[in-house]
Amino acid sequence: MNTKSNLNQSRRKFIGTTTTALAAFTIIPGFTVSGLGHIAPSDKLNIAGIGIGGKGSVNLKNMPGQNMVALCDVDWDYANPVFKTYPKAEKYKDFREMFEKQKDIEAVVIATPDHTHAITAMTAMQLGKHVYCQKPLTHTVWESRQLTEAAKRYNVVTQMGNEGHSDDTVYEVAEIVQSGGLGEVKEAHVWTNRPIWRQGMPQPLKEEKIPKTLDWDLFIGPTKMRAYNPEYHPWIWRGWWDFGTGALGDMGCHLLDVPYFALKLGAPKAFQASSSLVNTESAPVSSKVTFLFPARENLAYCAAPELELTWYDGGLMPARPFDLPLDAPMNPGGGFMLVGSEATLIAESYGENWKVYKNGSETIPETKVKLERIPDDPNGGGRHEMHFVNCCKNGGKPASSFEYAGPFNEMVVMGNLAVRMQSLQKTFLWDSENLKVSNISPDEKLRTTKLLPFSSDVVTKRVDDQSKQEVVWNAKEMCEEWIKHKYRDGWKW
Repeated sequence: MNTKSNLNQSRRKFIGTTTTALAAFTIIPGFTVSGLGHIAPSDKLNIAGIGIGGKGSVNLKNMPGQNMVALCDVDWDYANPVFKTYPKAEKYKDFREMFEKQKDIEAVVIATPDHTHAITAMTAMQLGKHVYCQKPLTHTVWESRQLTEAAKRYNVVTQMGNEGHSDDTVYEVAEIVQSGGLGEVKEAHVWTNRPIWRQGMPQPLKEEKIPKTLDWDLFIGPTKMRAYNPEYHPWIWRGWWDFGTGALGDMGCHLLDVPYFALKLGAPKAFQASSSLVNTESAPVSSKVTFLFPARENLAYCAAPELELTWYDGGLMPARPFDLPLDAPMNPGGGFMLVGSEATLIAESYGENWKVYKNGSETIPETKVKLERIPDDPNGGGRHEMHFVNCCKNGGKPASSFEYAGPFNEMVVMGNLAVRMQSLQKTFLWDSENLKVSNISPDEKLRTTKLLPFSSDVVTKRVDDQSKQEVVWNAKEMCEEWIKHKYRDGWKW
């Protein structure tokens, strides 16, 4: 091995119709043993895709040889190429109708916009379905905690779609860190050039006609209703607070993964942020978020002291250490740097192209820790996706199961909380057990900018004081809302 390598029914009614099925549900292992010997598991897993027009199509393609029995998307025009790829699969717009009508589904692949991940995944798990859910796992911290607990409670196989977590380089870097190859790591930096879509935008002014193939009510899902505009769908939803999680949510689950995994970080105890202009509607163009993690149980061959981890997006980069060689690569597209007492490691996403520098020169540290790799599937497909499939069939735990991905995702989306709360100009103290910021008083005021709506086909000359206004909120109330959203009627679980 190369070591550098919409039903209109309410949620209550829907869940009520499935109570009997849930009570009778039993997890069936992927293999049985009898007096006559081993009985092979089923060759195919019955899979449903929910949100298939974009990344979901890739995930389904990476699960070759399986039965794609149902496909669900709110936009049938966007999803049409995938419908053609799997012509035998039943087609739906509402995942709740799909679950009510189709009983042969064993596992689901969820790749909807971020704001509908949790409610879709929770419904699937309540019905005993295995869940592969795209990153970020959820829109909020509270949702992450709920999915983590539900995966254990319902005893289903789960996987977050941070596909690179199954790459060998993740484990190579973790072995170096846990073997003490960098010494004690007290500082980590992670960066991305994202967003590569529009952010920092005001709400669109002009209301557009909803395409006939799109169910806009289902797209809105649990968040508050707004008029349709092509600025929201199909791809640009990532930059809008109600639907996405910005550059941090998009790339954080990729680039933060190795530092979080290798250093066994857990929950931070404090965090803070600064950014370009924050507005009420969309994520900023660029931001910087710093998390403070407490000292942890020692790693295998070194201590795990208190650590500061800083995230940069929108093209921001960390300062280059002076003791690095002039030609040491720091890919502006995205990467991370772990600064230890003995050496510094720089790598790209999921540890690709990692390099270690000590005393100004590149070195390859000795590793004393050996971590199990995720194998390729002999039938091909994506390593991450097929490991999930095989765990569904045969038992086992995927590399990024919700046991790992849930706490990790809590930290990732917490960063957006810091960004949105930054006008308070303080370091936020985090109470992980109770999922709350402990140092915001009931009367503190949060000040955010509201940009006047724009029209894409009318250019209007404005001066600054006419293009924006200040919005004042109760900081504690908004913090609680952004940790745990109030869902639109009909979308509670």
